[in-house]
Amino acid sequence: MNRILDGEKIVLGVCYYPEHWTKEDWEPDLRKMKENGIEAVRIGEFAWSLVEPEEGKYDFSLFGEFLDTAERYGMKVIMGTPTATPPAWLTGRYPEVLNADIQGNRFHHGGRRHYNYNSPKYRELCCGIVEKYAEHYAKHPAVIGWQIDNELNCETCLFYSESDNLAFREFVKKKYSSLKELNEAWGTVFWSQTYSDWEEVSIPKYMNTDAVNPHLQLDYIRFISQSACEFAKLQADILRRYVKEGDFITTNGIFANVDYLRMKKESLDFLTYDSYPNFAYGLDGFDAEDVMKDRKWSRNLTEVRAVSGRFGIMEQQSGANGWNTRMEAPAPRPGQMTLWTMQSIAHGADFVSYFRFRTATVGTEMYWHGILDYSGRDNRRLAELKKISGLTEKIREAAGSAYEAKAALVRDYDNMWDAGLDKWHERVDRVSVRGIFEAAQLSHTPLDFVYLDENTRLETLQKYQVLFYPHAVILSKERMALLEQYVAQGGVLVMGCRTGYKDKNGRCVREYLPGQARKLTGTDVTEYSFVAPDEGKILVNWDEEELEAAVFTDSLAPIGDAKVLGTYQNSYLKGEPGLICNAYGKGKAYYFGGAFNRETAEVFLKKLGVSEPYAETVKLPACCELAVRRKGETAYFFLLNYAKEPQKVFFETPVKNLYTGETISGSYTLEGYGTLVAVKN
Repeated sequence: MNRILDGEKIVLGVCYYPEHWTKEDWEPDLRKMKENGIEAVRIGEFAWSLVEPEEGKYDFSLFGEFLDTAERYGMKVIMGTPTATPPAWLTGRYPEVLNADIQGNRFHHGGRRHYNYNSPKYRELCCGIVEKYAEHYAKHPAVIGWQIDNELNCETCLFYSESDNLAFREFVKKKYSSLKELNEAWGTVFWSQTYSDWEEVSIPKYMNTDAVNPHLQLDYIRFISQSACEFAKLQADILRRYVKEGDFITTNGIFANVDYLRMKKESLDFLTYDSYPNFAYGLDGFDAEDVMKDRKWSRNLTEVRAVSGRFGIMEQQSGANGWNTRMEAPAPRPGQMTLWTMQSIAHGADFVSYFRFRTATVGTEMYWHGILDYSGRDNRRLAELKKISGLTEKIREAAGSAYEAKAALVRDYDNMWDAGLDKWHERVDRVSVRGIFEAAQLSHTPLDFVYLDENTRLETLQKYQVLFYPHAVILSKERMALLEQYVAQGGVLVMGCRTGYKDKNGRCVREYLPGQARKLTGTDVTEYSFVAPDEGKILVNWDEEELEAAVFTDSLAPIGDAKVLGTYQNSYLKGEPGLICNAYGKGKAYYFGGAFNRETAEVFLKKLGVSEPYAETVKLPACCELAVRRKGETAYFFLLNYAKEPQKVFFETPVKNLYTGETISGSYTLEGYGTLVAVKN
């Protein structure tokens, strides 16, 4: 069993950099950590030059001494492999390891993540340092787990080195049996792009326009994901040979152009996430009208949970954040550190590690504050940490419980990547993902994300009463068959405009739309268009409710016994069907002609019977989040107030306040940024 996600308690940790401080600082820091509830520290992820100061010459003494010191204080240690920051000797001697921009200009040494995954030399050297780390540190009793690299695909998620170019060519050679097949898949007949030799095939290059072949681009993103996954597996396979029984392997973050389902399956025991809700209060681009602000991080946590049901937080916001070049933000206000910790726990994290314990006095991140400032003196954030430790002890019975939701948003990497490349797809996807999430949040309707891949089973979908798959632009026969089974067995599926118009290569299909979804939705799309700026809001009625067809409109017609539930109320579409429902087996499929903004999504949640599922227990104002975790018959209610001001909530039935042990019934006040965990047996 993993040593921090054991289902027995919620563990708090911090990120710590012993190489940044004198050895005389270590013991006072470790003592202060223990006194304030910290049980684990992450170290080592940026220290390659410390351990291998010259090629082939190693010095393991500093971390070895720190591990011994940590053991004396009963502190658990998570080791990070240091491959995110290669030493100067490495990049100077082997410049081919460096990544490049789209014009082919190599990056220079001095930042981080400036390498490329596909350099044979970099892979060789990474294997060497990971093996040395594992040989010397894995058996140490203080070590409980490993973090691979740091934030894969952060800083950049695009790679243009010559090593990547060569590796991409091998990637497509393996995928396509011949140039004829590749030319067909990529539609290279357009603009005279046809390839006659494999040497002509390359990663996207700098051009006079941004009009890179979209089908090539889609495969390029798939290649980047594979490269990141292979790089993680390269390290995980080495670590597996050395880790002690019960020790874990993870990596941190969720970043673009990575299939984390694959990465977790191949390499990780669980995923960890780096949660920085304070970005919502950044000085650049702050939006006072955004009702979500730091609450938006609940969406990110939902995404992590979809990939890794059991997960942890490797870096949790604890202080003001910012580099000396960008990302300025104020310090968390009193209570927000607790709020954001409970936000992570509410969404399923049983391990929360703060970034960082002490704020660095040098370097790019010297304004990225931790719990303590430069001097190390006690402060209000340390005092708040101690209170958080007390709260996590009081709610320890909730450890091992699972987030509960009856509605889910269906996602898949093909469509996510396509939306990142295709503006037509991106416009509807962005509105609907945000709209459905915000509607669920503000109506206190817990929501899951569900990722489809070749391993998704029907039982996974059947946990949900309603699934939203708003814009399945790329829709395969296999995924459609799974969705048909879900609906036939009694599920409810909601789809929206722009469904089913591309194949797996991103090519537009010649079928009547919505392509593969016609049979299930009972819908024929006869015409489609962006909403013109001078049209205003285009509305569809559904009984007495109004739905805005945001961004795009599909003109619809029912097929067979499918029923028209709503018609367009204005514009040249007036009177035409805009919402169709098709009974399919024991369930129903809905097709809506637009994108789902918040107001439209709220109507669907209400009409489909999943809105406010816990209203019989508790009622909250919109500025408060409700999350529910369940273990057996016991439900744990997490109430989170994102407002500065106190908020009244009302318990319709008695619950037990786990913070105090008292029974609550009726009106209860959540303080500004206040939280509550209650249990209903």
